[in-house]
Amino acid sequence: MVEGVQIHSSQAKEAQQQILTEDALKFLAALHRTFESTRQSLLVARETVQQRLDAGQQLDFPPETAHIRADPSWLCAPPGPGLEDRRVEITGPTDRKMVINALNSGTKTFMADFEDANSPTFANMLNGQVNLRDAIRRQIDFESGGKSYKLKENPAVLIVRPRGWHLDEPRVTVDNQPMSASLFDFALYFFHNAHELVKRGSGPYFYLPKMEHYLEARLWNDVFNFSQSYIGMPHGTIRATVLIETLPAAFQMEEILFELRTHSAGLNCGRWDYIFSFIKRRRADRSAVLPDRKDVTMEVGFMDAYVRLLIQTCHKRRVAAMGGMSAQIPIKNDPKANEVAMAKVRADKLREVTNGHDGTWIAHPLINDIAMEIFNKYMLGPNQYHVRREDVKVAAADLLNTNVPGQITSEGVRSNVATSLAYSGAWLGGNGCIPLNWLMEDAATAEITRIQLWQWVKYGMRTADTGEVITAAYIDKLVDEIAPTLKSATITEENLDIVSRYLKAQVRREWPSEFLTSDLMGYLAVRDGCPAAWQRSVL
Repeated sequence: MVEGVQIHSSQAKEAQQQILTEDALKFLAALHRTFESTRQSLLVARETVQQRLDAGQQLDFPPETAHIRADPSWLCAPPGPGLEDRRVEITGPTDRKMVINALNSGTKTFMADFEDANSPTFANMLNGQVNLRDAIRRQIDFESGGKSYKLKENPAVLIVRPRGWHLDEPRVTVDNQPMSASLFDFALYFFHNAHELVKRGSGPYFYLPKMEHYLEARLWNDVFNFSQSYIGMPHGTIRATVLIETLPAAFQMEEILFELRTHSAGLNCGRWDYIFSFIKRRRADRSAVLPDRKDVTMEVGFMDAYVRLLIQTCHKRRVAAMGGMSAQIPIKNDPKANEVAMAKVRADKLREVTNGHDGTWIAHPLINDIAMEIFNKYMLGPNQYHVRREDVKVAAADLLNTNVPGQITSEGVRSNVATSLAYSGAWLGGNGCIPLNWLMEDAATAEITRIQLWQWVKYGMRTADTGEVITAAYIDKLVDEIAPTLKSATITEENLDIVSRYLKAQVRREWPSEFLTSDLMGYLAVRDGCPAAWQRSVL
């Protein structure tokens, strides 16, 4: 065992032996001791920004970095091998069957997700690392239920999303401090696979989530340089695509690219988390109250502005501007409903490719043909870096535009309660990616539903159809009515009770919690064997 490093779980023993090797733990410890204090200071800085926003200050483009935005000369690194054409990317968790199916889906890349589509039980995190290691070495074939799963020739290019800077990994401590979940996920994948990926003509590629400031991107770049030196790999081998999924980050897109320019592979429109962040960061602003979730589409003002600015920014610096997630999954046994749903997917992908995006996300292999057909028709080359969108002029007011047509309805409230409970209950049960009403839901959609319910209660909004004031008691009634209907083999009564009490507590808070995944992580940690004292009360 490595001095100062402790593992607080006996889960996934075989995976621990394969992944948490002595050399890997030494690398984890080196990263923690080098970068943890910076991470903590950046998280404190987030709180300071929120306090200013609560006091009435408006977000704007940072004046201290105006020279970076004004300088046309700097460009980001060229695409890494296999990243020149990313027209369709599939995303999903890291379980063995999903990894094979995604790599075989016919998409250009697969984003293997340790974050929003993954419930971070210790077994999920470590077995996921084993699955990716085996996939890279073409050793992932297995049989289940009489069916054989085999990797095809020329599978999709692998990209990995570690968890965000805000999350801890409590099952592994260094010098009695929990590790950064970001560094834990990144380090184990990088340490075990980076050289092998390069040998096979690819590279260590990452998606970076939830950043709120260009200094957080600088921290990632420092981690990349340190890590490449540590294993004897040339600097600039790593490529990272940043998800622009927080409102503050939308004002710092060029700066984020600049910080990561020797490792950058572009930016992505993380649409669902972006809506969540828009509400959360403007929590003290009554004018930022949004209507039903279904009405907050990519066509509304603040979403359209952020998309156009992202495309312009990426192409100015010669990197990929990736579109957002199509969460739709095929509707079986109802051809008419399926036709309507797939028409929405086509329209969404057509909007993205004609806006200038270089690729898009899907959540289900059967959507690949639709997305690929649209991008093949309208994007004849490998990307659209040449589409400069110099016509785009986006001001701070455009990114903050709260004019969103739509209403708050009783069905919208009910849907939010049901989605929040179902997803959170499944997440506590170890499943971070679930189909609901023919949509593939992950933590981002659960966060939108939670924050909207809080916002509607906070500002005493009324439902347009019934005129009822949305109070905490109104939410309580819906929770008590809906929760019993959600019990299933994967959503237990115990977990439903936890998330029901959690949601009721959330809508009564002065300010909402930053992340439900941070709040509920303690339950997973204690079940995995961590001390009960680590489970902070959020109810």
